[in-house]
Amino acid sequence: MALSLDALTAAEGAVPPRPERPTPPEATLSMPTQSLRRWSGAEAQRFGDAAPPSPWLARLFVFGGAALITGYGAYEMYEVVSVSRTTVLQYVLLVLFTVNFSWIALAFTNAVLGFGALLATGRRAEAAPVASEHRTAIVMPVYNELTSRTFAAVEAIRRSVDATGRGASFDYFILSDSTSADAWIAEERAFIALRDKLGPDARLYYRHREKNHHRKAGNIADFTTRWGGHYEHMIVLDADSLMTGECILGLVDAMNADPRAGIIQSLPLILNRNTLFARLQQFAARVTGPVIATGLAIWSGRDGNYWGHNAIIRTRAFAAHCGLPDLKGKPPFGGHVLSHDFVEAALMRRAGWSVYMLPRLEGSYEESPASLIDLSVRDRRWCQGNLQHSRVIGASGLRLATRQHFATGIMGYLASPFWLLQLVVGIALVLQTTYIRPEYFSRDFRLFPSWPRFDPERALALFALTMAILLAPKIFGWFLMLIDGKGRRASGGGIRLTISAVIEMVLSALVAPILMLIQSGSVFQILIGGDTGWNPQRRDDGSIPFRDIVRRHRWHTAMGVLAGLSAFLIATSLFLWMSPTILGLVLAIPISWLSGSLATGLALKRMGLLLTPAETAVPPIVAHANALQLENARLGFDDADGLRVLHDDPAFRDQHEAMLPHRPHRGRGEFEPDRVMAEAKIIDAGTLEDAIAWLKPKERMVVLNDRALLSLACRLD
Repeated sequence: MALSLDALTAAEGAVPPRPERPTPPEATLSMPTQSLRRWSGAEAQRFGDAAPPSPWLARLFVFGGAALITGYGAYEMYEVVSVSRTTVLQYVLLVLFTVNFSWIALAFTNAVLGFGALLATGRRAEAAPVASEHRTAIVMPVYNELTSRTFAAVEAIRRSVDATGRGASFDYFILSDSTSADAWIAEERAFIALRDKLGPDARLYYRHREKNHHRKAGNIADFTTRWGGHYEHMIVLDADSLMTGECILGLVDAMNADPRAGIIQSLPLILNRNTLFARLQQFAARVTGPVIATGLAIWSGRDGNYWGHNAIIRTRAFAAHCGLPDLKGKPPFGGHVLSHDFVEAALMRRAGWSVYMLPRLEGSYEESPASLIDLSVRDRRWCQGNLQHSRVIGASGLRLATRQHFATGIMGYLASPFWLLQLVVGIALVLQTTYIRPEYFSRDFRLFPSWPRFDPERALALFALTMAILLAPKIFGWFLMLIDGKGRRASGGGIRLTISAVIEMVLSALVAPILMLIQSGSVFQILIGGDTGWNPQRRDDGSIPFRDIVRRHRWHTAMGVLAGLSAFLIATSLFLWMSPTILGLVLAIPISWLSGSLATGLALKRMGLLLTPAETAVPPIVAHANALQLENARLGFDDADGLRVLHDDPAFRDQHEAMLPHRPHRGRGEFEPDRVMAEAKIIDAGTLEDAIAWLKPKERMVVLNDRALLSLACRLD
């Protein structure tokens, strides 16, 4: 049926009454944009008592020790390449080796610090004292996620907090930035269902932004400026986060007991995944993660970092000091800040507030990418965000430790192209030694020819040292788990734990060269101006079609075959030296396929391998969330067409329209192209099925945001 909008225009902007508001009354906070160029110490927060001492001894150990190890490694490499006259290529190799070696040396000394602390005190944290009660908002930003999972997590967290007897101090917000019409409607239906399920004291709120300005950082900023005045603290989650009530109260109590604290970060452990790759990450996070995180927490002290989720934030301090500026220029280095969490921690610390981590606080969880390809998709966005920090690291007023966090994040991605360059230079040197004729009559009239030479014994010893430093954090974690009787038994016993550790080391070594090429490609794309999108992370255990795996890794395999043949033709010793890298690249396609294999992961689980304590003794909140997810999935919200749901359910349509913000009447001559196209298609549509087929994704979002257009669409047969 063809309808006109003329009769509906007057009703646009009218909001049907609804007894329960989807959001509380606003309590606004000002969130001024911060300057990265100018900062005066007078602007910092002042506290009456003396500041906690800086962990200078731990920093001296970590950075001084890393410098000494790097110096030793650089000297040994110089001795390796300086047997005869050193060439330019050998000096390049020395520089690249030193840069790469310094990176792993720093990780090693950090792990030694964490290992020593855990060996002396154990993993479990002491409970923080309860200082006072304040209202806290638990906020979960979502972006085109499965509602069955996200709302199950929110409900499980809510039930766990309520079980502590202190649940009345917490409110829960789902902050949607979804750009899919179907995801948006599914979220609203799930929100209404959960609020009705929780009853009159639900304290559950939902807000959808029409424009996802500045992505997640903008989402949190919008919450802070509109409702932050109600809450002393906010706990920020990700869509895959899960936190026990005890963990949440531990964060709240720690912040209440420390008036200087601005951000306190928990250590999320990975769980709930079953593909081979996800299980490798789960195992590594449980075994090695606490070692790395404990060392980082000790030397960082109050100059810590923030990972964007599973952390508590002092709301007013965040509003006053964490308004992010847009960086000059165009993406990938300009525009809004992608990896906002590091920058927010830096600005909070600059203002005098403490930022630190509680790595031994238990009950904080997250999920991980299901396969190598899923990781690479997420990693591309993180790569751009971390490299963008090169525009922030020099900001005025930042603490030295904060700049180190930025440098570590940047180097985390530059390490891959540096490693790749080191391999290329190494091949070039061997090629030069093998095929280029020596210069018998050089300008200095030497009696003997001069060509690049190496000390093979020193080279072998240096290789062994490098591997030992690389593997040490994993060995430290394995040893700590082995001497922890409860953890050892929960991981399948000492023998299975050891076999699992070996499996993780071997597969990680095979994956490393593939990630090296992936990250090197990402860095190259960013350096030439390539921007990334913002796609939601694939959070299920579904497999990736084999043809997509082949398409993604065919060049990695080709490079592995080419490198292997070249190395073998040049010298057998070069082939053996490069064999781990060559093997990983040649097997890139089967490794990537295997990484996403659910059957392989479950088979290892049945054999008691790559087990973590959270799998053998599933935390109650995890079991509860999984059961709720199945229950939510049966409601079918995620499978329904949003426009059809609104058409078929007038009562829900009234609820949806009540949640829409008031839209001012458009002035004469004002129009939006997507709205014009959507209106034309709806008017021309003979049936709802025609409208659904004709409307593009952006046009569907326009219809769902516009009461008049929605009313027109819902009058179709």
